Amino acid sequence: MTSPADPADANADTSLLAPGWAGSPVASATGDRAYLRALLDAEVALTRAQAALGLAPAEAAEAVAGAADPAGFDAHSLAERARGGGNPVIPLVADLTKAVGEPYGPYVHRGATSQDIMDSATMLVAARALDLLLPDLTRTERALAGLAAEHRDTAMPGRTLTQHAVPTTFGLKAAGWRSLVLDARDRITAVRDALPAQLGGAAGTLAAFAAYGAPDPTALPTAYAGELGLRAPVLPWHTLRTPVADLAGALAFTAGALGKIAADVLTLSRTEIGEVAEGSGGGSSAMPHKANPVRSTLIAAAARRAPQLAATLYGSLVAEDERPAGAWHAEWEPLRDLLRLTGTAARDAAELTEGLRVRPEAMRAHLGLTHGLIVSERLSAELAPVLGRARAKALLTELAARTYAEDRSLGELLAEVPELRDVDVAALTDPVRCTGSAGALTDRALERR
Repeated sequence: MTSPADPADANADTSLLAPGWAGSPVASATGDRAYLRALLDAEVALTRAQAALGLAPAEAAEAVAGAADPAGFDAHSLAERARGGGNPVIPLVADLTKAVGEPYGPYVHRGATSQDIMDSATMLVAARALDLLLPDLTRTERALAGLAAEHRDTAMPGRTLTQHAVPTTFGLKAAGWRSLVLDARDRITAVRDALPAQLGGAAGTLAAFAAYGAPDPTALPTAYAGELGLRAPVLPWHTLRTPVADLAGALAFTAGALGKIAADVLTLSRTEIGEVAEGSGGGSSAMPHKANPVRSTLIAAAARRAPQLAATLYGSLVAEDERPAGAWHAEWEPLRDLLRLTGTAARDAAELTEGLRVRPEAMRAHLGLTHGLIVSERLSAELAPVLGRARAKALLTELAARTYAEDRSLGELLAEVPELRDVDVAALTDPVRCTGSAGALTDRALERR
């Protein structure tokens, strides 16, 4: 029997129930220590911006920067004391001011409000997480481009409403996956480039900075954003939550785009289908023979959670007054979860697509499961000029029933029709020749960079 955990360890997030992002780079980039680092970076940048504009001594900026070492702060204590004011910035400012000491302690946080620091830190955390996510999307896109080109003409059953429809190609399917990944990349890139700093003071008027002697307080947000490497805001956005909503939308879209790939792989890798397989599947606690599609499973799980997290963030757009009670606070955990889920889904998607095994022989075999009926759409069009539209439809309806009743292929039955003795029935019923413009569409899709 194990001994009770140490109280400090009991509050540590070990990702026990989150195998998707456990140990991932994005988990580290969004953890409590990363947030603490970002909060301190935001405070340092504020003092530096004021020093650059002559509102604080250069020595004050150096003193704050020197004291802002995350190792000198107790994240657990900050979390406990955050209950007093509703956010962790208030106890952090007290600890940082004490660490800086006299004579420069009074320059810590001067003129700002807690939300300025929390929002700016959140944008820093998001930027750092997205900088990890984007390379994984690039890896995924490149792997899919290779699969699409390699399997441009690999015929397989197209499925609609779970049933065989008409032939398609795996190249076109992979090209479609890649298109979604590129759409996600474009959205994430646009959001990443637009992440703004936040600085407005108590009610978004910059009034305190004027009181501290700033001749033009509106210059300070631009200087502050420059120190942080974020976009300069047009206005303080304490209750104008476009940046968070846009971030939520891009992340949820990305999770869904990767989820589409995972959903297809999960279906196509079923034992009875086996048209693809993950490069290295996971094991089972009870069944030694299994190689489960774990990467796809984790991506699918992330994609199912992401919309609800984004919905909470969209709900926070309804923020009253100049500073909201609850709306802003409701964003913190869902946004972090969304960054973690989507970031690790991107990592898993890169691993999935780079190792995906495609089985053309299984795809070719499955094209014959409907006794040739998978090409009936093409036959309707090709036989109408020969037999007349009504006769062609009636004949195909009759033969469709006979294929199953007699366990014969549609091609065999068509070859026995006298009116078709001069028609190359074998060519018309070959599903590999019935993939339409799949190859050309794949080529077109691969032109996008």
